[in-house]
Amino acid sequence: MEADFLIIGAGIAGASAAYELSNQGKVLRLEREDQPGYHSTGRAAAIFTEAYGNATIRALSRASRSFFTAPPHGFAAAPLLTPRGVVTFAPRGREAAFEVALKELSGRSDTIHEIDLDRAFAIFPPLDRTLAQRAHYEPHAADMDVHAIHQGFLKGFRARGGKLRTGLRVDGIEPRWRVRAGGENFAAPVLINAAGAWADEVAALAGVPAIGLIAKRRTVILFDPPANAPVAEWPFAIDIDETCYVKPDAGRLLASPADETPLPPGDAQPEDYDVALTIDRLERFTTLRVNRVTHKWAGLRTFAADKTLVAGEAPGAAGFFWLAGQGGYGIQTSPATGRIIASLVADRGIPTDIADQGVSAGALDPARFKAAGYDTALQPNRP
Repeated sequence: MEADFLIIGAGIAGASAAYELSNQGKVLRLEREDQPGYHSTGRAAAIFTEAYGNATIRALSRASRSFFTAPPHGFAAAPLLTPRGVVTFAPRGREAAFEVALKELSGRSDTIHEIDLDRAFAIFPPLDRTLAQRAHYEPHAADMDVHAIHQGFLKGFRARGGKLRTGLRVDGIEPRWRVRAGGENFAAPVLINAAGAWADEVAALAGVPAIGLIAKRRTVILFDPPANAPVAEWPFAIDIDETCYVKPDAGRLLASPADETPLPPGDAQPEDYDVALTIDRLERFTTLRVNRVTHKWAGLRTFAADKTLVAGEAPGAAGFFWLAGQGGYGIQTSPATGRIIASLVADRGIPTDIADQGVSAGALDPARFKAAGYDTALQPNRP
């Protein structure tokens, strides 16, 4: 099978890229699992917040908001964002870190502002009054309908003639670009490596140097809220050091220790230790008590060394484009990243409105690791 663009990976990165590239030519996507988004996208407890991640990630999020609030006609049957709000607090001893973070965040968003502790407790009653010292609030943060977002990209790509093949593991790649997967052959002049935790392995098959991506496990639990508590009105709550967060979820409460445990690419499963750590941290900064865990799961979040998306053409490998390393930000940045990769493939650079938010091609370029003095394992080069 031949196409103009061949995308490996059917998670949110590959989905947004396929959606945009299908406006420019014939797109074919290959996915090793039987369903798209199995390892990361389908396990995300996603919230849209412009306070999350480093400066480039926050810029990508800002550039994506308008898509979520006013998606193209027919993209989804219901709103993609539901108001939630985020309250971030600083425990005793972390006031200085809070001050630095607040200054940085409020400089780019006029909606993130400090609130007094009485207001914080009113917004999120379980917050431990003996622990919290400072708090800020982002009222325009929102829950994201991950399934609707992912399916909207898939539906749009198919409507333009795109093809998705699942259950095909890539086992060979040759330049200009011919791919063997599941006993079949596929070809396209442009290959998009959106394979998530497996992106370095895909690069190796193509003879392209790895960029040292690291897959990390994120653990999540669900538990019953206190009786008669109006949890649907509560915000997403997190500490300034991002060691634990909790949010309402379909009548229950969802919590995570915000763990980032490195592990080889695979089917991540929750570990008993991380479940216990979630409960311990949650009960340290709130008055909530977890009497019974109703559900638990884990997903993969894949990071580059600087925790910034990698998007661009691989040096010395014409037509091979990276789209990987979204970490925990892939869904909320997906509209912008899909547009970016489609624009880079067409040699048009970063779209102007996205660049205006503070996103540069150099910040995303896979060549940045070599330029910074790192080898392909992302360890400092030694003389």
